[in-house]
This record gives sequence, C-alpha cells and structure tokens, in this order.
Amino acid sequence: MTHYAVRVRALRKRYRETVAVDGVDLDIRSGEVFGILGPNGAGKSTTVALLRGHRTRDGGEVAVLGEDPERAGRDWLARIGVVWQDESAAEELTVAETVRHFARYYPRPRDPDEVIALVGLEAEADSRSKHLSGGGRRRLDVALGVIGDPELLLLDEPTAGLDPVARRRFQRLVRALADRGTTVVLTTHDLEEAERLADRLAVISAGRVRAVGAPATLAGRDEREAVVRWREPDGAEREAVTGTPTSEVAALAARFGGEVPGLRVSRPTLEDVYLRLVGQDGQDGQDGQDGQDGPAPVVPGSGAGEWAP
Repeated sequence: MTHYAVRVRALRKRYRETVAVDGVDLDIRSGEVFGILGPNGAGKSTTVALLRGHRTRDGGEVAVLGEDPERAGRDWLARIGVVWQDESAAEELTVAETVRHFARYYPRPRDPDEVIALVGLEAEADSRSKHLSGGGRRRLDVALGVIGDPELLLLDEPTAGLDPVARRRFQRLVRALADRGTTVVLTTHDLEEAERLADRLAVISAGRVRAVGAPATLAGRDEREAVVRWREPDGAEREAVTGTPTSEVAALAARFGGEVPGLRVSRPTLEDVYLRLVGQDGQDGQDGQDGQDGPAPVVPGSGAGEWAP
C-alpha cells in the first residue's frame, strides 16, 4: 500500500474577510517531491504553514507524518525541516555558529560542517550572517532547514533570491534528498523549477486545488493536440494541429522522402496548462497576514554546479 507523508481533507483557513484556503484536499506520498503552484494570494504559503502547525486551521483534517500538526509534540517537530520565505538566521552570528546552534535542537542532526559545505558556504563559514549576500542568506536558510536530517522538508519559495548557479545546485540537492527518502513539499512560482523537480504538482488558485498530477500529464497535458511545424521546399513555414502527431510526421517523411526540413513537434507546455487552470481565478491578493505570496511565474536561466547530501 502507498504510504502518505501528508494527507489533507477539506482544509480551510480564513483571515478576517479573506478566505486563504478553501477546502483543499491533498495526498502526498512518502519520498516524493511535491510541488504547489499558484498565483499571488492562491493559498500556497498558508497551506505550508498549516502543515507545519505554524498556524491553526478553521476546518478540515490534516495528518502529517501520521499526526495532527496542531496536537503533535516536540518529537514530531524534530522530524520536519522548513525553509520559510522570510530569512530566519540571527544577523550577529557567523554561518558556522548559526548552523551549530540550530543543530542542538535536534536529536540526530547532520554534521554542521557537512551541511555548510552542502549549501556551498564553506568560504563564508566565519562570516556574520548580516554580511552575506541575499543568495548567501538564502543558502543559510536552506542549511537550517536540513540540519535536522528531516523526514519531511517544507520549502516555501526556496530559491527566491538565488542566482541561476545556486538555483541549479539547490535543485540537485532537493532531488538527492528525495533519493534518500526525504519527502519534499515546495511552493514555487518558477515553472521550470517545478517541472524539473516535482514528481507531482498541485495547482492552487483562490484557495482551491484546480489539478493534481505529474508535470507531463497535469490536466491532460499529454493528451492535448500537438502542433507539427515544417518548412516547404519554397521556404514557406507550415504547421498542422493534430491529435496524431506521429502519423502526421510519418506522412511528411514519406512526402519529403526522408528528413523533413525544419521539423518541430510541440505539445502544450506546463505554462500553457498552468495559465489555463488559473486564468479565470488568478488574482493578486493576500495569502496570510502579510499579503505576500511571491511574484508571477518565471522561467529562469540555466546554471551549473552541484549540491549533494
């Protein structure tokens, strides 16, 4: 039987007159990377806060690692790592002092020096947090999220402020953690990141789940019609929209006697599906008390590098 790290039914949360989470249902399998996508004010950050027990819900049922976050004790807390949008490190402490201090909160922490190297802060280990760049402080937040060797890692916009190189390193870190059995739940506006990292995605808009599935098949993405494009001998560009692209390409290959000039076959992108799902409901608004749920979806540049646990 499938074991679930997180099970949520009819989850609700309201802030005064604003409904942030409106009947969310989620099943997150142990060991998977589960991404939550959504526009500003969708309810993503509030959902993560409710999973952590950081806020109290107004309705619904939640089980995280088998326990209700609102009733779970210290042992349960030690099994969960979290990286919030807001930075959490004390500015006057050095990187090494901060990581070693947080390690004392956990019964079986990872080696602090190993974690500092893991996030690429060896050269800044003796630097005070306030002297780090924005990306450096974000790396430190990630270090604090993984120092306890969590079974479940909650990441709220984890790559905000990271440059492309650090972003790619972080993505490799997340995949490596999942390979070790850590369940990872992340909110993001970065569609490329979501497609690269997540085993499955939930798209949330106006506090409700609009679709759940693997990135390649989300909301029937893999079954929608494809566009086949090619170039005729006179140089004219042609295209055909078809539900049977393989047959279309075979017919073109037969007509051209082999290679088809300028051949391209494309199906709807994750961005296409995302915009369709939230297009009628996407809105700027408040997600929780601070009203901040990140910028519009972006597709960053590529980077290089590697973080490995």
